[in-house]
Amino acid sequence: MVVLDPPEPDSHVAIVDVRAKDAAAAVAIGWTDYKPGFKRPLKVALPQAARNGWEEQKAFQYETSPNERAVVAAFAWRAGDAWTVGLVDGTEPTFEKRGAPLSLVLRSLRPKGYSMESFAGKKANPLDEKRLAILKEFIAGGMRLLDTPGVGLAFLDGGKTMWAGGLGVKELGKPDPVDANTLFIAASNTKALTTLLLAKLVDEGKMRWDQPVMELFPGFKLGDEATTKQVQVRHLICACTGMPRQDMEWLFEYRKRTPTSSVELLGTMQPTSRFGEVFQYSNLMAAAAGFIGGSQAVPGKELGVAYDEAMRARVFQPLGMKTTTFDFAKALQGNVAQPHGDDVDGKVCRARVDLNYSVVPVRPAGGAWTSARELAKYVEMELAKGKLQDGTRLVSEANLLERYKPNVIVSENVTYGMGLMVDTQYGVKVVHHGGDLAGYHSDMIWLPEYGAGVVFMTNSDSGVFIRGPLLRKLLEVLFDGKPEADEMLKVAAAQRKATIAKERERLVVPAVPGAVAKLAPRYISKALGEVKVLKEGSATVFDTGDWKSTVASRKNDDGTISFITIAPTLAGFEFVVADKEGKRRLITRDAQHEYVFEEVETAAKP
Repeated sequence: MVVLDPPEPDSHVAIVDVRAKDAAAAVAIGWTDYKPGFKRPLKVALPQAARNGWEEQKAFQYETSPNERAVVAAFAWRAGDAWTVGLVDGTEPTFEKRGAPLSLVLRSLRPKGYSMESFAGKKANPLDEKRLAILKEFIAGGMRLLDTPGVGLAFLDGGKTMWAGGLGVKELGKPDPVDANTLFIAASNTKALTTLLLAKLVDEGKMRWDQPVMELFPGFKLGDEATTKQVQVRHLICACTGMPRQDMEWLFEYRKRTPTSSVELLGTMQPTSRFGEVFQYSNLMAAAAGFIGGSQAVPGKELGVAYDEAMRARVFQPLGMKTTTFDFAKALQGNVAQPHGDDVDGKVCRARVDLNYSVVPVRPAGGAWTSARELAKYVEMELAKGKLQDGTRLVSEANLLERYKPNVIVSENVTYGMGLMVDTQYGVKVVHHGGDLAGYHSDMIWLPEYGAGVVFMTNSDSGVFIRGPLLRKLLEVLFDGKPEADEMLKVAAAQRKATIAKERERLVVPAVPGAVAKLAPRYISKALGEVKVLKEGSATVFDTGDWKSTVASRKNDDGTISFITIAPTLAGFEFVVADKEGKRRLITRDAQHEYVFEEVETAAKP
């Protein structure tokens, strides 16, 4: 047995080699060796695809109560008659910020003597009609497995778009099909468009990659003075500054926020790791990158207006992205795919778009509406190393490629540049990034050395499970790789179904009346604003003012009660009852932060 310890003393990863009859027995032996007397109840056991030399893989998740903030999981990998067991035992705050090294540890485990498949030096197959049909059918099969309504697609080869179109429908129950020009919100794929703007501004001499941000924008301030002084332009979107993912502040009461208040919000944030130490994704930092870039491109204007104008003039118009926009009203009136999410029982259904408005005041991090055809035009420019279709240069090759350079490790052979990930695990360079908002998910993938790629956009939360297998399928088709993607997709669909079913077992819908009766009618958090508790028929509804959702109740193993939002695309916000000293309170958390909502006293009626 080997036990790996992060700098924080509250978390550990143990790796144990055992002989056992099956995965469950192997994990039981592992826990006995690592932590004698371990008795935490199993939540769910999930199959995993057999790959990377392992003949069998299985993941085990254990029950925890929210106030523990615990992460307890086990993984079992078999090669021949020998098992390797990985045990994850620690806290959410630590594993959130140490997620990249944890991924490196677990993903790099392979059987002795096994060599990773490599496509290095291989000639890529052309994406001809036959191979395009294979890729389209793969995605269509995934849509059937996952009940995904619609997908916008584009495939590139030889640096050009070979096919752009759609599969499925814009909205369940309606026949209107998705096509190449159907708009989806690109979410975090906006980040690469934002760093393209920065690259152009570096070309124009309006900023330098190594320029201190405070020199460009004196109002820039983080909660930690030392970190503030270290941040250069490149660091705004490198996910390497130690600033944590802290999204709750802009997911609540977002209609009151502006680009200026979003940048100012950075002043309340503290780093949770050392500068340059680990990958920590920050949407607020990425938003600041775009707004500060816009302020240099179009000085003297409000931050949002300046950014929008800069993107339109320097990015969208030259690329021919004529319908790409940050204007929600304009996007939603046109050829647009509607969002879909899972109901409490896992059924895919039409959802509201409300929560996605939260990205407006942080839009450089994820607010662009675009189509598969137009996002493919951007990828064409990347494959042409900064040139447009007519051969003119949009951005210098040097500054375009500066965005690919590794700033921090994400996983084994995966690094983060500036709004882009670079993956070399199969011996060839794959540049990609995903995007996720409520009811919308996307991916863009390209191989710079081969001129090939794919753009994928979907209007359902279930569709996110197609992304990882699609990257693998593209490589299989290009290089005649081992057939692993189909099994990956089937397993992902099975995992989704099993996880939803297991979560559903402990949820009570409608929420338990006795527990609801003890809630205050109104709560306030200094950081997140207001939550009202409403009754709509038999349902209990939590209303933040900007979005609202029916809630289920759940009794946790430690005896506490949680109320959990269950509306499609809004599911998963958890509020734990935490009454204290006669004051009614609710606590909600992200992985590294805790927010307290306190009862608001109501005036007595005369």
